Amino acid sequence: MAGGAFVASGGGRHHEGEVTAFVLVTCFVAAMGGLLFGYDLGITGGVTSMEPFLIKLFPYVYKQMKDESDTESQYCKFDNQLLTLFTSSLYLAALVASFFASITTRLLGRKPSMFLGGLFFLLGALINGFAINVAMLIIGRLLLGFRVGYCNQVIK
Repeated sequence: MAGGAFVASGGGRHHEGEVTAFVLVTCFVAAMGGLLFGYDLGITGGVTSMEPFLIKLFPYVYKQMKDESDTESQYCKFDNQLLTLFTSSLYLAALVASFFASITTRLLGRKPSMFLGGLFFLLGALINGFAINVAMLIIGRLLLGFRVGYCNQVIK
C-alpha cells in the first residue's frame, strides 16, 4: 500500500509489548535529556548578550560592541575567542563525558551514575553562580558540560 501509514494486512510481526505508564515515563525522561542542550544554548545566548555580564567579565567585547557603527553587519558582533570558549566549553565537555558514561554506568549502575552527574552539575552551578572571573566561568561550564553529556548518555 503506497503512502499509507498503517498496513491492514496481517503479514507484519506482532510484538507482545504494551505501551504502559512506565514506557511513557521512560520516553519522556529520554526526551528531556535531549532538551538539556537546547535549553543551555538558549540561556547562554541570552546571557552573553546582556550588558552587565559583558561589562563585568568581557569588557573588551562590550567596548567592541558599543564602538561598532549601525552600518556594519550584525553577524559577528561578538567576535572574541574567550567568549567563544565560554560558550563552547560546555559542549566540548559533554562530548568527552559521553565517552566515559557507559563505563561508569556499567560499573556503578544507572542511579549512582545519575547521582554522580548531579553532583557535577551542583558543583558547576555553584562555581558559575559565584564566578568573579572568566576562568571560574569556564571551569563551571566544563563541569556543567560534563553533567550534560554524562547524564544524556546514561539515560539512553
